[in-house]
Amino acid sequence: MSSDQDHLQETDTEARFEFKKEENSAVRSGKGLTEEVIRMISDDKDEPDWMLERRLRALEQYQNMPMPSDWPGMPDLSELDVEEIIPYIRPDVDKREGVDDWTELPDEIKDTFDKLGIPEAEKNALSGVGAQYESEVVYQNMQEQWEDKGVIFCNMDEAVREHPELVKEHFMTTCVPPSDNKFAALHGAVWSGGSFVYVPEDVTVEMPVQAYFRMNSEGMGQFEHTLIIAEEGSEVHYIEGCSAPKYGTHNLHSGGVEVFVGEDAHVQYSTVQNWSKNTFNLNTKRAICEENGTMEWVSGSMGSKVTMLYPCTILKGRGSTDTHITIALAGEGQDIDTGAKVYHNAPETSSTIESKSIAKDGGRTNYRGLVHIADGAENSSTAVECDALMFDNESTSDTMPYMEIEESKVDVAHEATVGKIGDEDIFYLQSRGLDDDDAKKMIVAGFIEPITEELPIEYAVELNRLIELEMEGSLG
Repeated sequence: MSSDQDHLQETDTEARFEFKKEENSAVRSGKGLTEEVIRMISDDKDEPDWMLERRLRALEQYQNMPMPSDWPGMPDLSELDVEEIIPYIRPDVDKREGVDDWTELPDEIKDTFDKLGIPEAEKNALSGVGAQYESEVVYQNMQEQWEDKGVIFCNMDEAVREHPELVKEHFMTTCVPPSDNKFAALHGAVWSGGSFVYVPEDVTVEMPVQAYFRMNSEGMGQFEHTLIIAEEGSEVHYIEGCSAPKYGTHNLHSGGVEVFVGEDAHVQYSTVQNWSKNTFNLNTKRAICEENGTMEWVSGSMGSKVTMLYPCTILKGRGSTDTHITIALAGEGQDIDTGAKVYHNAPETSSTIESKSIAKDGGRTNYRGLVHIADGAENSSTAVECDALMFDNESTSDTMPYMEIEESKVDVAHEATVGKIGDEDIFYLQSRGLDDDDAKKMIVAGFIEPITEELPIEYAVELNRLIELEMEGSLG
């Protein structure tokens, strides 16, 4: 590859994080977490009393829980000061619930998402598209053919108002209660925006549903909540993309995802998170899978200062299945701590975890996983494969798999590899006419192929762009 091409790729990658708009908000909270801030958020959203009560209970739990600090090898969170984070910014959009016509958006928001490819993605026949800017969903659209079949795709604020019984039953009750961890409690107190997806019994949504989350303001937190309910025999694929510009102060992303997979239902959740290096990315994602249900997680973590992300599935019903495919990339100053958790709580359940990580320029990646097979979950099986690739001696990569096996009639397999790109591999490819950078790119392309095969890139233009730019820029 020529030096001119390298320069253009570096410039393109830098521009992705430098791109920002002047903040134009209608409502902006103060910094930190107080009861007054929580009440202001709830009042601005005109929420029912039951949701405010849940927020205040979560705030109390957050205040009484210590910051996690005793995990072996956990990332350093000492620079994160939640009291300096602005938890709520509502952009200046006429309709609080967002708009369903792209042309109705303010120019500064429309320009941002135009640059990231949201309209192009919708033109490629996605079932539905939602876009969140700061704390609120500003655009939401669902194809009529799916609405006619009873599929619901709306933002969470609208779901609280229009579908209260469904939300009240599922929202942060059995799947991700605020008591789960300190950041789940934080999320429960200040959550805003996010997606609600409901798929009725025996309905297959044949094209992916997609949401995109953008933090534009400096020093803010984004706390979107995604709630997916797939009834018996249904099928849906949800795609999530995230990004933020680069600032000198820290931003916080602490989203929450709850997925309910009914009997014989199938849900795939794909996400590419590409935050800039000032962002702490601390999420809680979990699914509950009923009998013969299937849950698939496809996760790409390619940005942030610190990421702690461990999608979890509870295999509650006999014959349920869980699959995780994760990729993490860490460069200079980045600590990407990712993995997966699976709880086999029923017989004949199965899980597969495949983790790929890449570290360069002193970055750190870590696989942290847990597989628990309960007593009585006989004839269950799990296979875990962790592969790490390092570019230099300054980078580090660790694997911390935990296996808790309480049943003897099970099949358990684990494999892990950690290594550097070998000089002999580079030499071999150079002997076939490739230069050093192209040889490394080819090795990385082969290494991450499992995730690029799983992402429906033809339906998610901006996700494809994020992956390509990150990989090209990481080697520039």
